[in-house]
Amino acid sequence: MHVPLWVWLATVAGIIALFVFDFVCHVRKPHEPSFKEAAAWSCVFIAIAVVFGVGLWFVWGPQRGAEYFAGFITEKSLSVDNLFVFVIIMAKFAVPRVHQQKALLIGIVIALIMRGVFIAVGAAAIHQFSWVFYIFGAFLLWTAYKLGKESFKDSDEEEEYRPNLAVRLAQRWLPATEAYHGQRLIAKVDGKRVVTPLFMVIVALGFTDLLFALDSIPAIYGLTREPYIVFTTNAFALLGLLQLYFLLGGLLSRLVYLGLGLSVILAFIGVKLVLEALHENTLPFINGGHPIESIPEIPIWLSMTVIVGALVTTSVASWIKDRRDRVRA
Repeated sequence: MHVPLWVWLATVAGIIALFVFDFVCHVRKPHEPSFKEAAAWSCVFIAIAVVFGVGLWFVWGPQRGAEYFAGFITEKSLSVDNLFVFVIIMAKFAVPRVHQQKALLIGIVIALIMRGVFIAVGAAAIHQFSWVFYIFGAFLLWTAYKLGKESFKDSDEEEEYRPNLAVRLAQRWLPATEAYHGQRLIAKVDGKRVVTPLFMVIVALGFTDLLFALDSIPAIYGLTREPYIVFTTNAFALLGLLQLYFLLGGLLSRLVYLGLGLSVILAFIGVKLVLEALHENTLPFINGGHPIESIPEIPIWLSMTVIVGALVTTSVASWIKDRRDRVRA
């Protein structure tokens, strides 16, 4: 799949324009989005992603189109799971609802930039060393195990937020104030410039999403090797995440089996990556450094079936459990 430079530039410019539009329309005037507003804009951004995927399908064929949609669904699902942590961060820093949009959007933009770097490094590594898939696969399997294990924890247990490395460094080296100053990231207190809690929230969100990229980037590379598809699926998954945060709100606590569904998806992709690594093996201590051609390749339609099936099953199961709990209550 050859993607001309002008297509890359046009795509990046279009995504930047969408983020700027999102910022101007929803962040410039501080407010708490209503359910109707969040739902409408979530549908708009998802529709844009779907239209882009349909266009990619017609231009580069059904195989690439299916890879895009499988990747987009996976990345979007992982992004929804990330919202659980975002809610905890917002609560820990006691961010006023009217200022949460700015913090979320800036944090998401920072995450997209850093993911772009990750994608470029991953593409270069895969191009040079096919054995990287062994590492990606093993990492996804370990992540799937941890995610599945966490899914069986008592749902009544409250998660605690522990400041990540970036936040701890910022708190240690930057003069800060504990008082919010509207949407300002830097304020002047007693003639001295200090960073506000909103600045710390943005650092926390950006760095947290970077950590989430450690499993989402290998996951998407398990579905496609095309950097263009990897980048666009990540960009469109993050675009509209702001509205999704306010749309889902209290519904997040009801998706009790989402983590289990994501665990199944990551485990499946992890196995897929290991099989692909064996199929193109170059490691001397495995089959004498020769590819194992008898290893079957998992087609994209099967990947799509597993991904959609796992998400639908866990969503329905979550809905049934929530309904039963409400009846008992």
